[in-house]
Amino acid sequence: MGSGVGRAEGEEGAAAGSSQEDADLRSASDRPEDSPDVRPASGGADVRPAQEAAEVRQFWERLGLPGLVDVHTHFMPERVLRKVWEYFDAVGPLTGLEWPITYRGEEEERTAVLRQFGVRAFTAMLYPHKPGMAEWLNDWAVDFARRTLDCLHTATLFPEPGVAAYVRRAVDEGARVFKAHVQVGAYDPADELLDRAWGLLAEAGIPVVIHCGSGPAPGKHTGPEPVRRVLARHPRLRLVVAHMGLPEYEDFLDLAERYGEVRLDTTMAFTDFGERLAPFPRRALPRLDALGDRILLGSDFPNIPYAYVHQLHALERLGLGEDWLRAVCYGNGARLFEL
Repeated sequence: MGSGVGRAEGEEGAAAGSSQEDADLRSASDRPEDSPDVRPASGGADVRPAQEAAEVRQFWERLGLPGLVDVHTHFMPERVLRKVWEYFDAVGPLTGLEWPITYRGEEEERTAVLRQFGVRAFTAMLYPHKPGMAEWLNDWAVDFARRTLDCLHTATLFPEPGVAAYVRRAVDEGARVFKAHVQVGAYDPADELLDRAWGLLAEAGIPVVIHCGSGPAPGKHTGPEPVRRVLARHPRLRLVVAHMGLPEYEDFLDLAERYGEVRLDTTMAFTDFGERLAPFPRRALPRLDALGDRILLGSDFPNIPYAYVHQLHALERLGLGEDWLRAVCYGNGARLFEL
């Protein structure tokens, strides 16, 4: 899942971002109440923008929060993102579920939607599917972070010669979070080529959101075992397991219980869509509760086949209480990224 399952999305040499002005980079709390609604393009869930923005804001205001921190949103070069959307448009046979993109729109529209929702900080989860791609994606991400001040500067990596050097450069340029996609990249995260890079990131304390679960379709290197090997070498690496590790939820909860710097994000988990793909085992709810300080809100925006607010309602209906929701939806992310 995430933005693109499979390899259709990347085009090396894609144009680097739009020429969007730095004009309005204020967070949602600074935006005037009469900001115009942004309506996502057709094809996704039936969403009324103003109504949904009000519902999202009502959710976090009721919890006494200043907004949301979403660690799993996707921004990338436009031509690459279009390839992702083309993939999802045809993904039905893989998952058995239609996957219409709810928030299909231009970059400015998508950032405006998040700000209207009151998302105080978000990410630009981008990733390569072949060698030679990660470095130019990182170059694009530097520019995106500079013109999008509420985006946590995101970078990526791939097992290839020189990976440690460009990871070091990304760290030096201010990257605050990395994305690794084991399924799309079809690589072993324990590949020796990545060892120095993991060591650099562990030493720097920079989180890595990693899609390593076998959902919605398994890959050669998905599942908990390759990640166990990485953590055996780098036990303080701040891995954030995307999608709660769907469908191997309990195996990844094991890793979080064993390694104090392992976290999980909620992306698509517990939603009606995610439950149809791979239901979260109810017997694991007490473990989820106990790990409440290391669960992070993630959404997969804009590439979700339902309204953003549904992810929030799905978390609420777990019945783990308001303190748990406050930590997951804002507190844990704010602490991790020192917001």
